[in-house]
Amino acid sequence: MIRVALVLLFALGFHVSSISQTVGKIPKDVQRIIFLGNSITYSGQYISFVETYFRLNHPDRGLEWINVGLPSETVSGLSEENHAGGAFPRPDLQERLDRVLDQLSPDLVFVNYGMNDGIYLPLDRERFQKYKDGINWLDEKIKGINAQAIFVTPPVYDPKKGSAYANVLDNYSDWLLSRRYTDGWEVIDIHWPMRKYLEDQRALDSTYFLAKDGVHPGEMGHWLMAKEILLGLGEAEVQDFNGIQEAIASFANGEEILALISQRQVLLRDAWLSATGHQRPGITEGISLKDAELQSNEIESKIKGLLDDQK
Repeated sequence: MIRVALVLLFALGFHVSSISQTVGKIPKDVQRIIFLGNSITYSGQYISFVETYFRLNHPDRGLEWINVGLPSETVSGLSEENHAGGAFPRPDLQERLDRVLDQLSPDLVFVNYGMNDGIYLPLDRERFQKYKDGINWLDEKIKGINAQAIFVTPPVYDPKKGSAYANVLDNYSDWLLSRRYTDGWEVIDIHWPMRKYLEDQRALDSTYFLAKDGVHPGEMGHWLMAKEILLGLGEAEVQDFNGIQEAIASFANGEEILALISQRQVLLRDAWLSATGHQRPGITEGISLKDAELQSNEIESKIKGLLDDQK
C-alpha cells in the first residue's frame, strides 16, 4: 500500500510541494532560533545561507540563529548493527533534547530529520513508525516550552546510490508534508525541490550529483535547502537565484558578512553542543559559553558595521 501511494505521490510530488509552501514571516516576538538535525545540519552551510540572506534583507532584526545539529543523530532512536564499524551506536535526540531546550530556551525550532532514521534499509513499517513516533514526540516537546516548530522534509538521497532508500525518504517526506493538512503543522519542503533539481540536471548530464556520497550535499545542495526555507519565510525573490553568491551579489559587503556569519555559526555550534552535552564521539570540543559569547559579540560588531554600510 505504501509503495502504491508513493507512485501517486511521486507523480504529484513536485506540485504537492508547492502548495502552501510559505509558513509565514518570522513573528516579531521571536528572538532565538535553533536548528536541530543530523550531520547535514551540523555542517551548517544552509543555516549560514539563511541567516545571511535574512539579515541582509532585514538588517534591523536582532535574531539569534544557533545550530545544534549532531552528526549521525536520529529522531527515531534507531541505529544499524555495527554502526561506524561498531565504534558507537547512532545518537538518539531523546537523550539530549531536554537539556538543549532547557538551556537554550528557543522561540523557534527548525527540525530536519529523516536521512538517518530509516538506517539506510528498504522501507519497513516498523522503522517508518519509529520515525513518525519520534517526530510526534518532538512536536510535543517543542509545544511544551511554548516554542514554534517548523519541520523541514529530509534532503534527497541520491537514487543512484540506492533507489530503495531514496524511496524511504520519499515516503518520510510525503508523510511529513501531510501533517500540514491533517494537523496544521508548519512544514517546509526541501526534499521534492531537491529531487526535481537533481533529475533536471541528470537529464542534461548523467554524471551530475548534489551529494558525492548520496547523502551529504555540497554547496548547491545547501543552497537549494536554504532557498526553500527562505521561500517558506516569505523571501519570495530568492526563487530566481541560482546560488548564494548570486543571492547576495546586490548587497554591499555580502561576501564578508557571509564569511563572518559562517565563522560565528561554527563557534556557537561547538560551544552549545559541548555545553548541552551529547553521546557522539569525535565532535570538536567547543570553548566555554562565556568565551564563545565574547568572541561572538566581537564578530557581531563587525557584522553590524558592514550592515550599516549598506544603509
